[in-house]
Amino acid sequence: MSSLINSRNAAIAFAVAFVGAGVLGFVPNPLVAPDGIFAVNTLHNLVHILTGAAFLIGAVWIGAPRATLLTIGVAYVAVTVLGFLTTGDHLLGLIHI
Repeated sequence: MSSLINSRNAAIAFAVAFVGAGVLGFVPNPLVAPDGIFAVNTLHNLVHILTGAAFLIGAVWIGAPRATLLTIGVAYVAVTVLGFLTTGDHLLGLIHI
C-alpha cells in the first residue's frame, strides 16, 4: 500500500511540474519562451500540459500511478532518442527542442 501512495504522490508531483512548465511557456518571460533560455513553441507547451494531465489521470482517476509513471517514462526516453536523431531545432518539424 505504501508504494501505491508513493507512486501516486510522485505522479501528482510530476503532473504539477509538467502543467506548471507548460503554462509558464504561455506567459511572456525570458526563461521559457520562443526566444528564451529554454526555447519553446505553443505545441511544446501543450505537450507538457497534456503530459501533466496524463500523470494526473493515471494517478487519480484510473488508479494506476506506477503504470502511468513507467509508461510516460518510456515514452519520454523514446522522444529523447528521437531528439538526438533529429537535425535542426524542431522534433518532427513541429515541436521546438
